[in-house]
Amino acid sequence: MEKKGIKLLLFFVALSSFAFSQKVMLLEGDGGFDFIVSQPVVNVQYDFSDYRVGEFASEEDYVNKKVTEGNEKEDGKGDRWKESWYGARERVYQPKFEKLFNKVLSKKGVSIEQGEEGVEYTLTVKTTFIEPGFNIGIASRPSAVSFEYIFTNSDGDVVARLSQKMVPGSQAMGMDFDTSTRISESYAKAGKMLAGHIYKKIKKK
Repeated sequence: MEKKGIKLLLFFVALSSFAFSQKVMLLEGDGGFDFIVSQPVVNVQYDFSDYRVGEFASEEDYVNKKVTEGNEKEDGKGDRWKESWYGARERVYQPKFEKLFNKVLSKKGVSIEQGEEGVEYTLTVKTTFIEPGFNIGIASRPSAVSFEYIFTNSDGDVVARLSQKMVPGSQAMGMDFDTSTRISESYAKAGKMLAGHIYKKIKKK
């Protein structure tokens, strides 16, 4: 098989893998989301404490390699990249997730907000894996992010725990040359899909 044919085959295999993997799966607790129906606001927090990046065993290994490579090319380039990498969490990933989540569940009068105190439930969005993807113009690969979603009550008890694997992220027209742009689309799609999953459950109530 020609190289072009092999690349196309791998591309479609990757797409089908994404489509299969990104389903929201219940791991523990209330799958009907009865607890959320009467809650206008759910606190949300994010956990980036322990996840893998691509082929690397940890985020730290990935970041160290990128910083070293960047600084070897240009003094300070790797350090600036590191600042941007970590800053993207609050700058784009978290806002994108919340915006799309709230857009769907606002129909049921439910929203998630950071820093909400005195509410009954908290959603922890835990990142477990990031594939940054790439876009060099002549070739590209979407990002993919895996998550765990943990809902806890005010006593800290888990009321529902879910997972979602390999949520793809890319922009239309291929204008996603920046890594954070691709990854932010994964977070946006994840927020929309989690909210959609919950919406379908509570719609039946």
